[in-house]
Amino acid sequence: MKKSSKGSPALDEARLRQQAIGARLRQLFDDVVGEPVPEDFLDILRKADGESPPPDEHRGSARDADHEA
Repeated sequence: MKKSSKGSPALDEARLRQQAIGARLRQLFDDVVGEPVPEDFLDILRKADGESPPPDEHRGSARDADHEA
């Protein structure tokens, strides 16, 4: 029993450290999940799924300009 009472402060400190790390990791994860997905990445996913990307005004106008020239 002396070992458990002697090691208790160290275990408490380790638990507090783990809780702090866990809280920070959850915060970082929530921040990442809340970020918008870049359009280029969405295009890659659409190509992998075999879908065509949605029409984009900037892309469409550039393509139209190339076809008109």
